[in-house]
Amino acid sequence: MIDQSEKSAPRTAGQTEGDLQQIQHMAQRLTENVGRVIVGRATAVRLTVVALLCEGHVLLEDVPGLGKTMLARTVAGSLNCLFKRIQFTPDLLPSDVTGLNYFNQKEGEFRFLKGPIMANVVLADEINRATPRTQSCLLEAMEERQVTVEGETMALPRPFLVLATQNPVEQEGTFPLPEAQLDRFLLRIKQGYPTAQEEDLILTRFQKENPLQNLEPVTDGEELSRMQGLCRTVLVDQPVREYILDLVRTTRSHQAVRLGASPRAAQGLLRAAQALAAVKGRAFAVPDDVKELAGPVLAHRLLIRPEARLRGAGGEELVQEILAKIKAPVEEE
Repeated sequence: MIDQSEKSAPRTAGQTEGDLQQIQHMAQRLTENVGRVIVGRATAVRLTVVALLCEGHVLLEDVPGLGKTMLARTVAGSLNCLFKRIQFTPDLLPSDVTGLNYFNQKEGEFRFLKGPIMANVVLADEINRATPRTQSCLLEAMEERQVTVEGETMALPRPFLVLATQNPVEQEGTFPLPEAQLDRFLLRIKQGYPTAQEEDLILTRFQKENPLQNLEPVTDGEELSRMQGLCRTVLVDQPVREYILDLVRTTRSHQAVRLGASPRAAQGLLRAAQALAAVKGRAFAVPDDVKELAGPVLAHRLLIRPEARLRGAGGEELVQEILAKIKAPVEEE
């Protein structure tokens, strides 16, 4: 028996060796450019690049001071795209995000003032500090890539990506993200504390100046959109699709889970597996791609029962338990 991770598969009709090299080359440029500022964090950077390649939104969640905002700003600085930052606070209004119509007295007519959501890359900093009313204005934008203001619907520029940050330990002045909001994030990424060597390098690198100030973009929206299209042509065989469905559907029947992963989660896991396979130079996805992404894609979408939380069960642990329980597809030699 041979695990499908190790087998060879034919390329799809629409993908060539040159296509894969283009995706790999762009991913490498992005990774290296981010590495000029961010120390370590290889997994977080790779997952963020994967999210960019499948136009998925990213939630960076960790304790204060670990570089969540710095990572988001560095990724945005590596893209020659329109970038906007929204500092979420309790007094932030939906119109501060989407924009509003105002009366121009000089011209004698109403004009639309674009909000910061009208950008290619939007940094939603400390997203859980805004009220649910303001958080809800992101729902349409993140899912449908459009906003509706006073009955008029406007398409957002493409590519469109939301990079959000939040601190999970601060309770005062915060509003937990609802399930509908969390489900719109393709990945939730946790970085953790750096090693002693990495922290020493951080002190050295930032001692004289912030390297982010001299960061130059290495790609643009046009190239990124083209690479996103190529990633969608990565082959996902039926056994791998069934493996994804088994994982997602098992979360819905697990005794510790009150609300399991949605069909949107299954779609996101498949798209992310396609992008990760392309970054690794393969024209086909394998179970190992799914295993690597299952935690970041599924864990934040699970609503754990209170009694399970009292026993210390969390989304990440449950996903790992499900991965250990479900056998990955194999191919006869």
